[in-house]
Amino acid sequence: MMTVHDTLLAGGQSADARPHAIVIGAGFGGLAAAVRLGARGYRVTVLEKLEQPGGRASQFRQDGFTFDAGPTIITAPFVFEELWALCGRKLSDDVSLVSLDPFYTVRFDDGREFRASANDAAMEAEIARFSPGDVDGYRRYLEESERCFRTGFLGMIDKSYATLGAMARSMPGLIMRRAERSVYKLVSKYIRNEQLRQALSFHPLFIGGNPMRSSGVLSLISYLEREYGVHYAKGGTHSLVKGLAGLIAGQGGTIRTNAEVAEITVENGRATGVWLQGGQVIAASIVVSNADAGWTYSKLLAKHPRKRWTDAKIGRAKYSMSLFVWYFGVNRKYDHVPHHTVMMGPRFGGLLHDIFDAKHLADDFSLYLYRPSASDDSMAPEGCDSFYVLSPVPNLDADIDWAKTAEPYRRKIEAHLEATVLPGLKDHVVTSKLMTPIDFRDRLLSIKGAAFGIEPVITQLAWFRPHNISEEVENLFIVGAGTHPGAGLPGVVSSAKILDKVVPHARTVN
Repeated sequence: MMTVHDTLLAGGQSADARPHAIVIGAGFGGLAAAVRLGARGYRVTVLEKLEQPGGRASQFRQDGFTFDAGPTIITAPFVFEELWALCGRKLSDDVSLVSLDPFYTVRFDDGREFRASANDAAMEAEIARFSPGDVDGYRRYLEESERCFRTGFLGMIDKSYATLGAMARSMPGLIMRRAERSVYKLVSKYIRNEQLRQALSFHPLFIGGNPMRSSGVLSLISYLEREYGVHYAKGGTHSLVKGLAGLIAGQGGTIRTNAEVAEITVENGRATGVWLQGGQVIAASIVVSNADAGWTYSKLLAKHPRKRWTDAKIGRAKYSMSLFVWYFGVNRKYDHVPHHTVMMGPRFGGLLHDIFDAKHLADDFSLYLYRPSASDDSMAPEGCDSFYVLSPVPNLDADIDWAKTAEPYRRKIEAHLEATVLPGLKDHVVTSKLMTPIDFRDRLLSIKGAAFGIEPVITQLAWFRPHNISEEVENLFIVGAGTHPGAGLPGVVSSAKILDKVVPHARTVN
């Protein structure tokens, strides 16, 4: 992994006379922010706690296998193309994207499978296979999904919601789209078959939302997938991280790994830089935090009096679920298993209630199975397959001892996979690693071990989320999943685009 070495002196001084911007965290939001700030004339230093850039999108190699640690589904590639264009390059110069067809397979507990794709005729045939009477409703649902895309994506994703006036300007569109209605209820308005309802409404789980209460505007994902496709980056999603790191280096920016920020320094109400764990102080004209928004306010600004994002308010917020992830490699091929499989459990609404509300680790589960070696031989040794399987689980508000629970839960998932889509699995696993909510809390510094930060419910969207321009400290800006527009690759990358509207151009900074 290419990492640019630090060129700063102890006090943050440099021979480079450009105004200095510090970015806390090298997740996708932070890397995108660094590129945009570099294009606006700043000298940028990205400070990353972990041993490599990427945050949730880190990558590891084990026993000859390569594993993406986090995000795997790439939609809206144009949000990345914009970043490359800012540097006078093309995304294809550094990253090879492969369009997937079908996007993914939804496998129900009874063994039936639904294959989602961009082909209208193929999708209508899939709908008809489950419920011929729902084909017309599906067409009308897609029309509503496009309207939600125009309202919630084109109309909001790169807008700053630092004022109530900005929120008020968006309200007519949200009211028109019945934004208070859940994704599941919106889909159910058009679709009668229960399995199809699930196949068309589960998407908020990809960004930490409960389909039973996430705003129906998020049905825009159906149109987004159809219009722009679902893609895979050769070498894994981390290839995009490497590409962004290269752009930052080309701008004269710096990425420092193993550099955890302990505190944002504040003087006269203005962010002036950071303290690192270990005591080094680095000065800056502006600070951008890609850390979890709750962590930013409760930990990095712990000494600074806050008016809105107090510890009490951060504690009261609703947080996304967490994730249990098992990474494993096998010494055989499962050629019948597609790149992405969503495996629905026997319950939908009941399981979501257990995860989000009851905070109960249920006996049943729904799973997401990722097999990158279906599209990329480099992810596994010859004749082998690389996998990860992900189970949505309660965040750390739940009373679950993961030190004791993790291995029995993994074995239960292994048995289920073996009985359904991966026959003989137990005898072929040759490498294995687990990630639990504890890792989200301790490694990724996520409040309550939530995998996606603050939950995307209607009362925690846009103005109601932590703002991109900090309400507490001048010269501090927030990007990433915890601010507007929210989680998911298009969201966190677009949060950095908002900086173009709220951060002064470098030439105006003293």
